[in-house]
Amino acid sequence: MKLWLALAGLLPFIENALAVNYCDPQNSFCFTGIQKFGLTDPQNSAATFDLSIGAAYPTDTTSTEFIGEIVATRNVVWAGYDFGGAMSNNLMLLVWTNGNNFVSSTRMASGYVPPSLYAGPIITQLPSSMMNATHWKFVYRCQNCTQWSYRPSGASTPTTVTMSTTSQVQSYGICLNSTSACVATPSSPTSSIQQHSYFDLWGQDVTGGRTSAYSSYLSGTVTSISVTVPITSTRTSTTTSVTPTTSGTGYDYIVVGGGAGGIIAADRLSEAGKKVLLLERGGPSTKETGGTREVPTWARSTGLTRFDIPGLFENMFAGSNPWWWCSDMTVLGGCLIGGGTVINGMLYFPPPNMEFAANLGWPSEWRDPTAAVTKLFARLPSRTPPSPDGKYYLDQVYTVLSTHFSKNNYSEVVINDDRDRKDGVYGHPAYNFNNGIRSGVTHTYLQTAKARSNFRLLMYTYAYNVVRNGPTITGVRTNNTIDLPNGIANLTPKGRVILSGGVYGTARMLFTSGIGPADMLSQVSKSSVANLLPPSSQYIDLPVGYYVSDNPSINFVFTHPSVDAYDNWQSIWSNPRTADANQYVASQTGVFASSSHHFVSWKAITGADKVTRYLQGMARPGGYASGFGSYNASATFSLTFYLSLGVTSRGRIGINSDLRGVPLVQPWFQDTNDKTAMISGITQALANISTNVPGIQMITPPSGTSIQSYVDNYSKASMGSNHWVGSTRIGANSSTAVVDTNCKVFNTDNLFILDAGIIPSQPMSNTHAAVMTIAEMGVTRILALAGGP
Repeated sequence: MKLWLALAGLLPFIENALAVNYCDPQNSFCFTGIQKFGLTDPQNSAATFDLSIGAAYPTDTTSTEFIGEIVATRNVVWAGYDFGGAMSNNLMLLVWTNGNNFVSSTRMASGYVPPSLYAGPIITQLPSSMMNATHWKFVYRCQNCTQWSYRPSGASTPTTVTMSTTSQVQSYGICLNSTSACVATPSSPTSSIQQHSYFDLWGQDVTGGRTSAYSSYLSGTVTSISVTVPITSTRTSTTTSVTPTTSGTGYDYIVVGGGAGGIIAADRLSEAGKKVLLLERGGPSTKETGGTREVPTWARSTGLTRFDIPGLFENMFAGSNPWWWCSDMTVLGGCLIGGGTVINGMLYFPPPNMEFAANLGWPSEWRDPTAAVTKLFARLPSRTPPSPDGKYYLDQVYTVLSTHFSKNNYSEVVINDDRDRKDGVYGHPAYNFNNGIRSGVTHTYLQTAKARSNFRLLMYTYAYNVVRNGPTITGVRTNNTIDLPNGIANLTPKGRVILSGGVYGTARMLFTSGIGPADMLSQVSKSSVANLLPPSSQYIDLPVGYYVSDNPSINFVFTHPSVDAYDNWQSIWSNPRTADANQYVASQTGVFASSSHHFVSWKAITGADKVTRYLQGMARPGGYASGFGSYNASATFSLTFYLSLGVTSRGRIGINSDLRGVPLVQPWFQDTNDKTAMISGITQALANISTNVPGIQMITPPSGTSIQSYVDNYSKASMGSNHWVGSTRIGANSSTAVVDTNCKVFNTDNLFILDAGIIPSQPMSNTHAAVMTIAEMGVTRILALAGGP
C-alpha cells in the first residue's frame, strides 16, 4: 500500500507500471523490477522482443550500491536503465554486446539530447552474465549508483539527487535492430548511440528488493533462496467473465477522457440538460483544476503550476518525474485533466474551410466549420501578443526570420484575422493564453460544466472498456470501485457513451471492447484483461488504427548574433533568469507569459501528383547542433518545417501484448510525393537566407549538406510531430471508416467518438484548435440525433 501511495501520481492504471518480484532460476538471484515478454517492435510489427530489468538491494539503507540484471532478446541492441525515471539529469546505465563480450557505460543527459559519459559509478560484471542464440543477460554490481549530481544551466553549484530508499520511479529505453546503427562503435564504452526505439517507466519497489542474501550474491555462494513471490497468472478468454452490475446511478451520457474533445462535449451536453459523467484517468493539472504538485519554487507565491505558466512549456520534456505523460503508449500523451491542452505549446490556429474538403475525407455534412469556430472563439479568443501588457518578449527570432521571409515574397499577417489565408504568409503565433496563464478548455468549458448539478467529474478513473450487449452499450467498466458499483458506470435506457481518449487511448478502449481488426482483438485475448472481452460472436470488425496521419517534421538550427537562445530553456524550472521570473510573479507578463515559439509561416506546394500540400514553419529560440564544430550556443534558434494539410501518407497504430499503444506502420513519407513536396517547400523557404540575413549561420545540417540529403537521411525516430489523427476516422461506410457522419461507431447503437481520431486527414496547423472545433461540430450533431436521452 505504501508503494502504491508513493507512486499514485504516475497513473491510475498503475498496476501495469508496478515492479514485480522474480527469481532467476540460473543464478538463484531474486530481484524486483519489470519483466516484459513478446512486445511488438514499433518499427517492425512482425518482430517482438523481451526485456527484464531487475535489482537487488542490501538491507543497509545507507548503502549506495545494488546488484542488477538485464535480460533481453538479441534484437535489443542496447538497453538503457535510468535510475531516476526521467531521461533528463538522472544517472543511467547503458549496456550492449560486442561479439561475445558486454560493454557498459554510465551516462547522464542534460535534457532530451544524447547522454554524455558520467564518471563516478563503478560497474562490475558478475559471472552469471551470459549470451545464447536468442537472449543476452548482463548481471552486474553497481557501486556509487544511488546518488548523482548535475549542474543546472547557469547555476554556480551542482544539484544532488538521491534515489529513494523505499520506492522510486524508474525507466528504460532500448534500441532495436530495426533501427540502423544503434551503437556507432560497439567495442567502445564511449560510443555514440542512436535514439531509443522504445521506452517505458515503472514504480520500482526498493524496499521489496532488499535481501539478506546480498553478500552471497556477490560471493557466488548462493545456492537456493526461499522467498515469497507473488503468484501471477495469464488470463485467457476462458477465464470466468466479469458480470457488470445493473445497480447504481444511470447517466444520459458518459464521456471517457478529459481532454479537449471530452471536456467540450461534457460541457455542451450538460448545458443541454443531460445528466453527464466525465471520466478522466489522471488527476488535476492547472491551479484552477486543483493542481498543486508542480509549482516551481520561484512562483510559489502565485500557486501557479507548470501547467499554468506558459513559459515552462519546454520543461514539460525535462521534468525529474514526468508523471503527466501516459506510460501505456510509445508516443507522448497527456494523462491528466485537460489532456494535451495542458502540456502543449497552446498554439491556436482555427481550421480554414478548405480543411473540411471532400478530397480530404470529410462528409458533406461537415463542410463548413464557421459556426463551430464562432462558438469556440466566443469561449476562447486567441491572444497575440500573449503577454497581457501587449508587448512581445524574446522576439529576436521573429525579427531575423521576418527579414528573410519578407524578401522571399511572404506576406506578414495577423494570423487569426483570416483563418483561410495560409499561402505565403508569416506572423507571430496566436495562443490560448489569458491574462498571462494557460487558458483552454480547463479554464472555460470545464468550469461552466462543474457549476451544473447534472454534471459529475471523476478523476483517477481508468476506463478499461465499454460494457455491451451486442451493439448496445450499457455502461463503462473502470478501476474506480469506490465511486461506482463494481467499477461500472451505467447508462440510462437511452444513454450514450462518447469516447474522447485520444488517437491511442480511444483505439485501445475499442480493442478491449471487442471492436477492431482481428489481430488487435487477438492481442487483447492474450492479455491480462482477456476476460473483459465480449463473446467472439459479438466482435465488431472495423478498421480501428488504420489510416493514421502525423506531420513529418524536419528541424534546422541556426545562429545569429542578435538572437538570445535563452540558455536553451534549461534553467527555467529551477533557476530562471531573476528579472524574468520576478516580472512574471508580479504581473504574469514578460517572457514567461508565452511559450517558446515566436514565428509561424505557411506555404502551399503543388506536387508532381497535382496534390496541393501545405508547409508550416515554426521557430523558437534555442537548439542543439548536430555534426557541427564550434558555434555560439547562446545565439541558436530552431526552425522546424511540418508538412500539414494535403499529406497523403498514412500509417497504422495498434497495441502490443502489454496493451501498450504503438505505431505499427509509421505514417511519415509512405508516399514519396510527400517527401518530394517537403524537400521542394523547404528549399523554397530557405532560398537565399544567407544573403537575406547577414550574419546568419546554419549549423544543422552542417555546411555542405544539401536539403535533399538531409531529408533523405533524417531519422524516422525524430520525424514525428505528435499530431496524430485518423485512427477512428469519420466516413460513409465501415470498410474504410470507424464512425459515421454523426460520430457514431458503425454497427453500434449508442457508442460515439469525439477526439482527434475521427479527423480523416492532417489539419492545416497544430491539432489543438482543430480538435476543439470538431468537438463543437460533433456534439451538436450527437445532440440532434434522434433516439437519445
